[in-house]
Amino acid sequence: MSTKPKYVSSALLFFLCYHLFLHHSQAQIVSRPVTEGYTCTANQSSYPCQTYVFYRASAPDFLDLGSIGDLFSVSRFMISKPSNISSSNATLVPGQRLLIPIPCSCNSPNATMTISYANLSVTIKSGDTFFRLSSRSFQNLTTYQSVELVNPDLVATNLTIGVTAYFPIFCKCPNRTQLQNQVNYLISYVFQPSDNISAVASLFGVQAKSITDVNGNNIQPFDTIFVPVTQLPVLSQPDVTPSAVTSVKTERKGLIRGLAIGLGITGFLLILVVGFSIYRDGKLKKRVGRKGDEEKENQVLYRSKQGSKKSKEMEVSLMADVSDCLDKYRVFGIEDLREATNGFRENSLIEGSVYRGSINGELYAIKKMKWNAYEELKILQKVNHGNLVKLEGFCIDHEDDCCYLIYEFVENGSLYSWLHENQNEKLGWKTRLRVAIDVANGLQYIHEHTRPKVVHKDVKSSNILLDSNMRAKIANFGLAKTGCNAITMHIVGTQGYIAPEYLADGVVSTKMDVFSFGVVLLELVSGKPAIDEDGNVLWAGAGRILEGNEEEKARKLHEWVDRELFLESCSMESVVNVVTVAIACVHRDPSKRPSMVDIVYALCKSDDLFFDISDDGSSAPPVRAR
Repeated sequence: MSTKPKYVSSALLFFLCYHLFLHHSQAQIVSRPVTEGYTCTANQSSYPCQTYVFYRASAPDFLDLGSIGDLFSVSRFMISKPSNISSSNATLVPGQRLLIPIPCSCNSPNATMTISYANLSVTIKSGDTFFRLSSRSFQNLTTYQSVELVNPDLVATNLTIGVTAYFPIFCKCPNRTQLQNQVNYLISYVFQPSDNISAVASLFGVQAKSITDVNGNNIQPFDTIFVPVTQLPVLSQPDVTPSAVTSVKTERKGLIRGLAIGLGITGFLLILVVGFSIYRDGKLKKRVGRKGDEEKENQVLYRSKQGSKKSKEMEVSLMADVSDCLDKYRVFGIEDLREATNGFRENSLIEGSVYRGSINGELYAIKKMKWNAYEELKILQKVNHGNLVKLEGFCIDHEDDCCYLIYEFVENGSLYSWLHENQNEKLGWKTRLRVAIDVANGLQYIHEHTRPKVVHKDVKSSNILLDSNMRAKIANFGLAKTGCNAITMHIVGTQGYIAPEYLADGVVSTKMDVFSFGVVLLELVSGKPAIDEDGNVLWAGAGRILEGNEEEKARKLHEWVDRELFLESCSMESVVNVVTVAIACVHRDPSKRPSMVDIVYALCKSDDLFFDISDDGSSAPPVRAR
């Protein structure tokens, strides 16, 4: 009897089982996330894209839109609008549902892996760990393994307070097929232990099958899944009313009764005290008269000591703040500064509260401040770059409660005066281009090479100074802030240079400096001020310069570009390149503005950079007016 059919049957059965096992394993690999993140191929989907994450308000740190906005680097309005919240100042309740916008892109944290995520920066505070931040603050929208992958230079078990770490928030962009099927967003949602697919589908107003088609069937608790939607769901929001209102009303009656009794007793005691006081005053009247003068002298002395004590405390506090850089900066005496500026007279004033003074034959710019120099000092001690005005030292004046910052003196004054006030000499194109690159290099340094990042917040032509070689230096860090993507209600800056998102929502980010720099580029090209006498801002019409056919573009450029530039043989291709960069910088959407790294690269491509540069590094001289 032959056994061959039996062997064939067994082999066939083994093959089918192996095939099913392999298929099942592959299905698991596809549907379940790896701990490092979700792999992506940029050319197969609409990368980069804006998408959203589903987030729940949580106590104690994330019960207001401001703190959540800071965490995700967005404004309160950018959360309230998609989340169906009427006011960006609304109080949240624990568990309240939110939709938060994030920029999603395909990134390569190393040479072997490409992951889809939004790259958010976090400044490490005391007690922070990768696991705590990813699981609590970001509510498992990322994993600590992925954070470690994106931050190879940081040791997860020994994080330095104040260092910036990057958190990859898991996201995906729709592929071509999904876009054809009207899927506009893949919302990142962390699957909860109490969830089921039907409930999640109902929350977003989609079919359960559409979720499993994207994520597979093997979804586990705390997995980040991606919910395909045509439009954002309208989230139902609770009516938040102060819970203590009822109890306050209840307690008010008892409080009034208690006050009535207390006031009665107090009134009786007050009568006794007044009677005793009248008796005592009559008896001591003569004694008080004799000692009056002595007491006045003591009062004056006391106030003097208190004022001196306050100044001393301020000095000690300031010195402690800058103690790690005392060897770097010189401490000047107030008498030296008074002598250098002729007692801070008007003829020594440069602008605002900045004076010119000579000490031991060396010229300095001396900035007078009222005990608010700490922030500026804190930032300046971190930076050291040739395109930033150098701080030489400081001085503390006890008598006037003032602090003075002493800077290097930059000989040729501000870019503003050269562009808009100096009628005898005008800057040539090559010098203007060199100035633009110098400023871009300075901003790139504070944005990319300081930790935490520094945002200048007041980039403008009057804060750009030109040295004896007509090289540019950025000055005035009085408004600068460390860290970025914060929200402030105190809007400061100069009209014509302020980024729209900062003016509207108080968003502080490096992109606001990019916007201001774009306005400076427009000033360099056009020779016009950032805002004219009628209040029209220069950047508003910039986007239309390069619209239309080539003939229209040429006509608009000829009308818009500073006429002085046509008196020399500058390359119009170079001018168009700078205008293109400027228009990109002043884009209303900050996410669409280039970084300073990209700007430096774009500006340096100009052929006009290859001009005569002397051995001392000076650029081309100004062009005299004709």
